[in-house]
Amino acid sequence: MDTLDAGAGGLLRQPKAVWATAGASVVAFMGIGLVDPILPSIAQGLNATPGQVSLLFTSYFLITAVAMLLTGFVSSRIGGRGTLLLGLAFVVVFAALAGTSGSVAELVGFRAGWGLGNALFVSTALAVIVGAAAGGSAAAILLYESALGLGMACGPLLGAALGNASWRYPFFGTAALMAIGFLCITAFLKEQPKPARKTSLLDPLKALGHGGLATAAASAFFYNYTFFTVLAFTPFVLNMTPYRSGAVFFAWGLLLAVFSVLVAPRLQERFGSLKVLGGSLVLLAADVLVLGYGGHTAAIVCTILSGAFIGLNNTVYTELALGVSDAPRPVASAGYNFVRWFAAAAAPYFAPKIEEWTDIHIPFLAAAVTAVLAALVVLVRRGALTHEAEELQPRHATEDSVTVFAN
Repeated sequence: MDTLDAGAGGLLRQPKAVWATAGASVVAFMGIGLVDPILPSIAQGLNATPGQVSLLFTSYFLITAVAMLLTGFVSSRIGGRGTLLLGLAFVVVFAALAGTSGSVAELVGFRAGWGLGNALFVSTALAVIVGAAAGGSAAAILLYESALGLGMACGPLLGAALGNASWRYPFFGTAALMAIGFLCITAFLKEQPKPARKTSLLDPLKALGHGGLATAAASAFFYNYTFFTVLAFTPFVLNMTPYRSGAVFFAWGLLLAVFSVLVAPRLQERFGSLKVLGGSLVLLAADVLVLGYGGHTAAIVCTILSGAFIGLNNTVYTELALGVSDAPRPVASAGYNFVRWFAAAAAPYFAPKIEEWTDIHIPFLAAAVTAVLAALVVLVRRGALTHEAEELQPRHATEDSVTVFAN
């Protein structure tokens, strides 16, 4: 954290290219939680079931997972600027089309195209900001962290504010904001140097042959199922107006950002990465159990509280994934995310199905079980992770957390 603190003074003295990319990054991260508070409104407006509407997350993250194999391949050939603009163009087109959807099937399909664009943009943005920033990488990373936290927290608020009038408006609003970002990057960002070595499509998969990276990815797979059960299924359980649901997930996003950037490194320094991860996963399991089986007030409190555990987990998983193998960090990140985003696609689909087959409580029981499984993978395979967990410095958690989340 000292490195980041040292760079904070240069945070505001950045070229226009950096501000343009950071601003577009805020909107890109907003797109992840944008639909949360308006899921019930979309279901009502398109006469769809919760399971059908939850496919908005499934299609988005399924494409994101596959795109992990493409982002390095594309950016190493057309450069960072070209990849950013291509990703933004996809988001503008498909977000606007999503707002015109006449059926849930159309909306799910357009959301998938949006996911591809977002993956191309966000996976490249940090490298571009670091390359163009003044004052060294510390100020650039701090700026990008701020964009991540602001986007994750404000996405539900934007969805609520615009969605209160019509569920279509958040999609049109995102398209407009990203179009502005496209114009700003076109005007202010010069082409960045291309990597010396081109990345192949198979490099991320080859990286998963390392036992430590495979362990981190497998554990994160189970954890992400829990994470996205909370994100995609809880709005139907809360059954609140878009404004109130947006406020809940705004508070959730704030806790996620604070615990990821500020709290996790300090806990790791004191207790060690694996103890923090194991404890946080067990607490997350308990939290989602209370969320599913408690009353309405308990569900609200536990939804917000889950942001703290999710923030801790994101940081530690990142540190393990990017440091445990000898693969280049972008390649290791792509392989790790290729595995874990499949769980993000699965949870929004299976949670409503499980409710249909059983009752509204069981999806949260399943999410608690997957959180415990994630902890068990770390416990059983700790030998593959222990050396790196002990060797890594706290600053890596902050620097890499934005990289892995973006990728």
